[in-house]
Amino acid sequence: MTKPIIRKLRCAIYTRKSSEEGLEQEFNSLHAQREACEAYIASQRSEGWVLVRDQYDDGGISGGTLDRPGLQQLMADIQDGLVDVVVVYKIDRLSRSLADFAKLVEVFDRNGVTFVSVTQSFNTTTSMGRLTLNILLSFAQFEREVTAERIRDKVAASRKKGMWMGGVPPYGYRVENRKLLIDDERADQVRWIFDRFIEIGSGTELAREVAKRGIRTPRGNRIDKKYLYRMLNNRAYIGEAVHKGDSYPGEHDAIIDRDIWDKVHAILKESPRKRAARTRADTPALLKGLLYGPDGAAFSPTHTRKGDRLYRYYVSQTVLKHGAGSCPIGRVPAGEIEAAVVDQLRVVFRQPEIVAGTWKAARPSADDITEADARRALQQLDPLWDELFPAEQARIVTLLVQRVDVGTDGLNVRLRVDGLSGLAHEMLADRIEAAA
Repeated sequence: MTKPIIRKLRCAIYTRKSSEEGLEQEFNSLHAQREACEAYIASQRSEGWVLVRDQYDDGGISGGTLDRPGLQQLMADIQDGLVDVVVVYKIDRLSRSLADFAKLVEVFDRNGVTFVSVTQSFNTTTSMGRLTLNILLSFAQFEREVTAERIRDKVAASRKKGMWMGGVPPYGYRVENRKLLIDDERADQVRWIFDRFIEIGSGTELAREVAKRGIRTPRGNRIDKKYLYRMLNNRAYIGEAVHKGDSYPGEHDAIIDRDIWDKVHAILKESPRKRAARTRADTPALLKGLLYGPDGAAFSPTHTRKGDRLYRYYVSQTVLKHGAGSCPIGRVPAGEIEAAVVDQLRVVFRQPEIVAGTWKAARPSADDITEADARRALQQLDPLWDELFPAEQARIVTLLVQRVDVGTDGLNVRLRVDGLSGLAHEMLADRIEAAA
């Protein structure tokens, strides 16, 4: 009578420990797990079990993720047909997530691999083994969720006490010994940002001024309007700690006084449209000092109100001095004359000879700029013009326009020779900085 042939089963041991504590010891938890698994495999030698040489260990890695070097190597060897049995000390060493473990079992089944736990005896090739596995994994996942809840409760309790619980510190602070401390240099910049916002009430304009001052994030990135609004709404600057929308007195010192904070948020409560309208009313007229009548006299900006509406005009100095009828054009609507000048500027930006001249003027300071770059830099002003605040629009017009003559036969706009070159330098520099 011949003995039955026993098929050799290649056994791979997988070990894992969530924390790095104790891993430096000569005999640690991973060694203990491996020793128990090796003893179990040795006890099954009569069934053809043999230990593979490769070791699959993950020290200091949570079981809540499958992104583990040792596990990934084990799965790769399984798919290559190098493993027949996976042996672990306990099921949760392989995974604490029921969904993740289902994915692993699917790979095991597809490659004909059996899963065995040394301390929880069952076989995944049987229906009873699968039932037992799901029950045990449910408890493992429950334990993990309870642990997560304890951590969340601890974080909430610590925040209520005003403690700093990690993460990226707000601009103007640094972290030492798990506490927020004021960074004096950056704190001064934070105070300037709050004060300047109270003065101009515009995040867009403030972002431009911040860029001109060379203020950047701790990582060296540009500070845009979105970043500024997050700063203006960060209650850490008034010495508070926030958790899920509720704020508590913080352990750290405040950078911004409460009255400054209140003034900023009184402005933020207004809609951006209303703030822009107020900025326009407070800003000098677009063509102030540039508009002249047919008799050579300058036009001055003025306005009148009817109810809630504001009507703006440019009035000739001749009319102001000698009365109505003393000049063939006594006054002109501000909106119409300004729109006509801006339209002429937009036409200038599209002319090929202007683009070529701008490119030549910009090359001495940026020799790697192409003519196409100059064209894009000038063309981008067209769609962005209406989004600019009046102060910026007035600055650009003053930079480009030397004089505007209005007469009975039309409008004549005289450009500055060096104005277009100066504007091109600014816009090309902004494009280079944005791309850096």
